[in-house]
Amino acid sequence: MRVTTDLAEIDLDVVHRWLSEGAYWALGRSRDLVERAAQNSLNFCALDDDGTPLGYARVVTDSATFAWLCDVYVDPGARGKAVGKTLVGAVVDALEPMGLKRTLLVTADAHRLYEQFGFELHPTPERVMQRGA
Repeated sequence: MRVTTDLAEIDLDVVHRWLSEGAYWALGRSRDLVERAAQNSLNFCALDDDGTPLGYARVVTDSATFAWLCDVYVDPGARGKAVGKTLVGAVVDALEPMGLKRTLLVTADAHRLYEQFGFELHPTPERVMQRGA
């Protein structure tokens, strides 16, 4: 397994299917929106030895102070094979040299995965706000 950050190597049709059909936070997301988001983000795709996509992650960042890790998804057939761990490790390794003050993410069920890489619950969730759903 290897991780690519080259958008030209990432099958966005597969990523769109994963997100729009299998990711609770992105159900129904359009193909155009997936592509636009990818074009304006750092992208990470785990590929098996023959180039088949196994998982995807996207990072929104200013490359100076802040990053948002999002759209982390592992193909159901590849779960339990360290794909998520490989992806998050690649993300952390790519962001580390930027010296960011903060990297955020939201998860409903993968806390243990992210904790392995130093993520922790937000210390002041009462200060975190959002606009939109």
